[in-house]
Amino acid sequence: MAGELGGQGLHDALVILGAAGVVIPAFARFRISPVIGFILVGAAVGPAGLGSLADEHRWLAAITIADRESIEPFAEIGILMLLFGIGLELSFRRLWAMRGRVFGLGGLQMLLTGLLFSAALMMVGALEPLPAAVLGLALAMSSTALVMPLAGTATTTGQTALAILLLQDLSLVPLLLLLDAKSSPDALIGVLVGGVAVIAVLLLVGRFLLSRLFAQAARTKSPELFLAISLLTVMLASLATGSVGLGAVAGALIAGLLIAETDYHAEVEVITAPLRGLALGIFLITVGMRLDLAELIAGWPQLLAATVAVLVVKALVIVALLRWRRSRTGTAVETGLLMASPSELTLIVLASALAAGVLGPGTAAFWTLVTAIGLTLTPLLAAAGRRMARRIDPQALASGASDTSGVTLIFGFGRVGRIVADMMIEHNRPYFAVDGDIDCVAAAREQGYKVIFGDVARGDVMDRFHLSEAAALVLTMDDPVLTVRLSRDIRASCPDLSIVARARDGAHAAQLYRAGATDAVPETMEGSLQMSEAVLVDIGVAMGPVIASIHEKRSQLRAQIREAGELTEEPALGRRR
Repeated sequence: MAGELGGQGLHDALVILGAAGVVIPAFARFRISPVIGFILVGAAVGPAGLGSLADEHRWLAAITIADRESIEPFAEIGILMLLFGIGLELSFRRLWAMRGRVFGLGGLQMLLTGLLFSAALMMVGALEPLPAAVLGLALAMSSTALVMPLAGTATTTGQTALAILLLQDLSLVPLLLLLDAKSSPDALIGVLVGGVAVIAVLLLVGRFLLSRLFAQAARTKSPELFLAISLLTVMLASLATGSVGLGAVAGALIAGLLIAETDYHAEVEVITAPLRGLALGIFLITVGMRLDLAELIAGWPQLLAATVAVLVVKALVIVALLRWRRSRTGTAVETGLLMASPSELTLIVLASALAAGVLGPGTAAFWTLVTAIGLTLTPLLAAAGRRMARRIDPQALASGASDTSGVTLIFGFGRVGRIVADMMIEHNRPYFAVDGDIDCVAAAREQGYKVIFGDVARGDVMDRFHLSEAAALVLTMDDPVLTVRLSRDIRASCPDLSIVARARDGAHAAQLYRAGATDAVPETMEGSLQMSEAVLVDIGVAMGPVIASIHEKRSQLRAQIREAGELTEEPALGRRR
């Protein structure tokens, strides 16, 4: 029996991984969100789709999943990784900085939307007050896993959506706790006491231990060690909260929060991104498996009416709240449509409510279908919101600024990077530095420099800094190959960005110009010019003529290097002259 289960589990895992391997590149090729693909694949290969024909056509058994419950463990892992990713986005500092919007705007959205849904459900006589309240709050949630990748955090829309989503994500834990207490009221006090104790221990351990562990991982330059520590943190935190009745999802969320408080959160986000993306895909496939075409066809009027009602009410509430807070009309409309659908958290609450006896099986199944349909529509609603925002207010999308807007980014913070940062400070210009040496980063931060740990050799890290919004990029790393590669890759995606790169010599500088650098500064040339300046002053030449001649010679040499680079190869596309 164990062997059969193991074989079935392996088969299901291979089907899911195969689906991910097909969906991601295929939908990316046509620039369609893979979210729709995962849900459609789940519907196709699940027990309500082709899986129902596996007994009649044995060859279908190899590419389908006949029992949805067999992949529930995969879905639960996906949910844990989703909550972990949400925790990484939160951080206590971000919550405190955004407390007005999170608890003000987010709280009002959750309260008003939940009340409207609850009142409507009771008015039509569908549910009693308690089930209606639980279902109303569940439907008020929006999908962090889908909304944030679609919106990002570089625009006003993304920042507004993030504030609302943070409150919704935070509300999940107390809501699940109350549902657990409903199924076992006598255990509530024990759960609360145990939960507070476990959370306190996790915060203390995370505060004093996680940074040291990640520091050791940073010194080894091992991404695998970063990943292992991150997964171990999620596992231990989930086991700890699950053991006292808070649920494993609370532990995953806390694990993300703890890592978000360290200086290594950017690196952890990058390294765990593929795993979290796969976890999202697995979860969405299980969502698709909840779509039973027979049920959809049989009950399509009710499902359509419920889905439209949820989308319209949520969109109108968010638009009204944002207009009340004097947001742009375009931003309000885009945010409203973007967040109109229910959430993956809605499914978690529905499952918990069903287990607690708050909702009946029929009610939970109906609203699970509504939620699955809404999740499928999220990318389409996001695209419609963007188009409407452009028509209503062309400036709405450009009004937001990323954390690096107008900032000079410095990749590499050795002796050269520090001097560049000192000059930025001297002239009161904002800068931000990234370096892959944790000891260098720690020493620089103690001295007051704005620098974080990160491996810029991985392209995903660079994407986090919104390079298109930066004032300039300075590459100071003592790695000629990496500097050329970064110059080429960044120029391809940011044709107007000023890129100033450190070069070892004239030949390396010529390579950098060909790769797309705006300016390349050879160390040998600058060293020679400084030596010339020093000796000329020492032998009695006036400072003014010396400085003028040095500037002229520098311009001459740069022109020669640039010309050599252009003669060797065509100039990089979009390079500024």
